[in-house]
Amino acid sequence: MARREKKPHSNELYQAILSLQNEKECFEFFKDICSDTEMLTMEQRYHVAKLLEEGETYLTIQNTTNASTATISRVGRTLSDGTGVISEVLHRMKGND
Repeated sequence: MARREKKPHSNELYQAILSLQNEKECFEFFKDICSDTEMLTMEQRYHVAKLLEEGETYLTIQNTTNASTATISRVGRTLSDGTGVISEVLHRMKGND
């Protein structure tokens, strides 16, 4: 599926996400609107992004996350050619470790 620009009606979804009060509520919101597979996929991609930002090798990431090399490569392209927000978030989250 090709990437698309945000549609006007999708603003409601993003506003709803911004209204979430805590981690539990966030988890439950996504649990309600996503399948288990979708949630696991997002969690895995975030973990891959974190490990790539930390300089881990594809082999280490693959062994740690069970992600395919295609997924690792896709996440790597997002880190280098995407909006930059995931890198910002990962940097912000380092302060919460």
